[in-house]
Amino acid sequence: MSVQVRWGKESFTFEYPAPETPLEAVRYFVAERTGLEHNSFKLIHAGAIMKDNSAPISAYRITPKSTIHVVGSNDPPLRAPSSAPTSKPTAKPSVARTEQSIVEQIKSELAAVRQSLGPEATRFIEQLSSGDPITEQMSKDHRRLGELLLQTLLRLDAINPDGEWEDARRERKTAVKEVQAILDNLDTEWANRKS
Repeated sequence: MSVQVRWGKESFTFEYPAPETPLEAVRYFVAERTGLEHNSFKLIHAGAIMKDNSAPISAYRITPKSTIHVVGSNDPPLRAPSSAPTSKPTAKPSVARTEQSIVEQIKSELAAVRQSLGPEATRFIEQLSSGDPITEQMSKDHRRLGELLLQTLLRLDAINPDGEWEDARRERKTAVKEVQAILDNLDTEWANRKS
């Protein structure tokens, strides 16, 4: 039996380890497979962020056939994933981290939501209020939209402006509130329609 891992559009599996295996072992496996630094991403299972690397995987109810999502790093990997052949390691480009670059990253995340997810959530809510019966496709659409909005929130959460960068902190707070409001509205309308 195996556990599936999803990282963006990528997907791979690994053999289900013993239930007492610490989460850290899974984290290092994912890091090796993706080429990401082991502490640069979040692992999510059943909608919860798994934070305690020393906890056994059974504490997170990971079982054979579970799916773990990898979210967080917007940076390209420092090295190629282990499944790809490499001739030599590549160095991470040196990019100056400024308040303006952080603000631009936040604005980019929010613009993506405003262009696609926000309007898509609005159309979905309009479809819910039309009175049509709830279909399996509607359930899938709700889960997909909720997951994509949650991933955006996690990416915003992973952006850590320096303490004195008030504009960046304010921009991130505003973006989180806007995305969270869309997610809350989506879930509220879904719950109301299902009841």
